[in-house]
Amino acid sequence: MRISRLLRRLRNDFQLSIITLMGLFGVLGISPYAVYRLATGNYLVGAADTTIVLSTLFAVLYAWRTGDTVKPGVYLAAVFSVGSTLIAINLGVNGLFWIYPLILFNFFMVPPGKALLATTLVLATLVGYARLVPGTVFESNYQMLSFLVTGMMASTLTFIFAYRTRSQRERLQQLAIQDPLTGARNRRAMNEELRIAASIRRRHGNSYGVLVMDLDHFKQINDSYGHQAGDQVLVDFVELIKRASRQEDRLFRFGGEEFLLLLPNTEKAGLQAAAQHLQKQIAEHLHGPGGAVTMSIGGAILRNAEHWEAMLKRADQRLYRAKSAGRNCIIIDDDDAQKAQNPLSVG
Repeated sequence: MRISRLLRRLRNDFQLSIITLMGLFGVLGISPYAVYRLATGNYLVGAADTTIVLSTLFAVLYAWRTGDTVKPGVYLAAVFSVGSTLIAINLGVNGLFWIYPLILFNFFMVPPGKALLATTLVLATLVGYARLVPGTVFESNYQMLSFLVTGMMASTLTFIFAYRTRSQRERLQQLAIQDPLTGARNRRAMNEELRIAASIRRRHGNSYGVLVMDLDHFKQINDSYGHQAGDQVLVDFVELIKRASRQEDRLFRFGGEEFLLLLPNTEKAGLQAAAQHLQKQIAEHLHGPGGAVTMSIGGAILRNAEHWEAMLKRADQRLYRAKSAGRNCIIIDDDDAQKAQNPLSVG
């Protein structure tokens, strides 16, 4: 069971899987050299190899424990770049072979721009040292030029590949969590964000509230004016909600015309005020082919040690109570009896 969880985590976290895989290759590939060089008295290179191995183990363990793959990636790229440069300077031509896997490693560990900068600094350092101390790194200027050209070609091609791969991966990740019509986050993203919110609530006591919003009589728009008109109303609705919400609030498309807004650091009074503000903005500015469009809202605050699905259920129940009360209403969950607010007048 534990192994299956570890494998699932690797499948779901691309960058963690890359750090783990590259770390495994680094430890297995460099450890024998570290032992050999220390045993044969080449202590400088042996110490560099040992530092790389230990740094790799530390970075991989840190990434697994914290879930942060950015800092370990930058740290490993820096350690590997410095270590490979020292090894190449000390061993000469035999050490240059480590520069090519370093190029690949850097482009997997950090963003393409930073990887290109790190690789350029490594190549410039080697060439600069070779010019200051001739015969140490390269046997001739021709060999130095050949290495520089091939290193730059490898860096450029790897940069193009890494940039396109990262762009495509980010696009796929965005498509996986985004509603294609409105641009709001989808239900899959909503479930994950609510799960995280419940976890933060348990650990740190942060307050969270949700508003479940439903457009009143939306089916009539589709039936009377067509789905294209209905789609445009949904798009306009999302734009209005995003403009009227805080930057840290998260909007999700919950169903056909149902949406959920997650509000961090919000208590009941703040949730009530936010709901009234949003309802007013929609009543005044959202218009379909048949005139003004209104919405009903149900809200709930995440309770201590509560599962996020329980909070969502309470908010959804309040939404249906608001719709049953005549629509264009707000009902926020409370332990006491609930009363629907007076509907806003629609001009």
